[in-house]
Amino acid sequence: MDEFLRHVRFGRDQAETTTSTYAGAMKLFLTWCGHSGRDWRECAGRLGSFMLWLRHARLDGGTVVAGPGCQPVRGPRRVNTVLAAVQHQVAVGNAPTAVLGMLYEMADHRDLPVEVRGEAVGPGYYARARHRAAVPDEPVDRVSDEEVLALLRACRTARDRLIVLLMARAGLRRGEAAGLRREDIHFLVDARHLGCSVPGSHLHVVRRDNGSGAWAKSRRSRAVPVDFLLVQAFDQYAVERARCAEAVLGDVVLVNLARPPVGAPMKPGAVNELLVRLSARARLERVVHPHASRHAFATNVVEAGGAIDEVQKLLGHASVISTQVYLHPSPQRLRAAVERVGSFIEEARR
Repeated sequence: MDEFLRHVRFGRDQAETTTSTYAGAMKLFLTWCGHSGRDWRECAGRLGSFMLWLRHARLDGGTVVAGPGCQPVRGPRRVNTVLAAVQHQVAVGNAPTAVLGMLYEMADHRDLPVEVRGEAVGPGYYARARHRAAVPDEPVDRVSDEEVLALLRACRTARDRLIVLLMARAGLRRGEAAGLRREDIHFLVDARHLGCSVPGSHLHVVRRDNGSGAWAKSRRSRAVPVDFLLVQAFDQYAVERARCAEAVLGDVVLVNLARPPVGAPMKPGAVNELLVRLSARARLERVVHPHASRHAFATNVVEAGGAIDEVQKLLGHASVISTQVYLHPSPQRLRAAVERVGSFIEEARR
């Protein structure tokens, strides 16, 4: 398994969070293999049993109880994430070739969305995983504008306000926000003297090792335009940061201002902790998670008239299919879309 994780982290240049997800999935799989007394190469054909165990097994090693009335420990999305990691590890590992037939089946490409079928004429086929939990069609979590305003009012420092706006107004992931360096901030009308041809105020998201666990998920660097709210928030934070002697010489934008070590770069987990405190201080009915702000940013761009390819570039997605998950048309937008369609009765009267 160590060899596989090294392949994911260094061979495929995946983020540390992705590698950690694979490691956690394989730990669960090997735990189940140990409980069932089977070698992992022999368990590929029994992933249905693994799925049942995965939904109901607790990490404390208690008895697995499944049946009517029993609440699952893991939801279908988490189960599918673990399955994908296990299937990929077995596929690229040292398992016999026959095992692949237990994991995947050949499927017609007509099952895929039009955007990913390609331009080839004639039938096309791809390998589809045999085991997958059904995910209910329910709204994806996103933070509302009212909740963002409540979080901003609950902030006690300029740094905290900047963090909220980086996610809600620029769509940055928590690792991307925590990994920003001062050289990435181009809040100028013209940055050509910095060697940057991107017009207007913007920031750059660059994948690099920051030593704090902050890591941009995408290997592709991108420039994200920002509005006056973010520029103003950054200016206020710059004054606040300058008062911290330990942070003056540092290059990372977001640093610890109160908790030790003072002046050290913030870790991505600290962003989650901050939102937990702000949600409680703002007396919200739920805890706002960082990714919910990213969903809200994408939805707001679309509702303002942005095209899906624009949202794709702003979020840093390699494929537009990844972007579609972030689009959540509101009931008001759906009704407006229907009302824009002309009435055939009115057309007949003309």
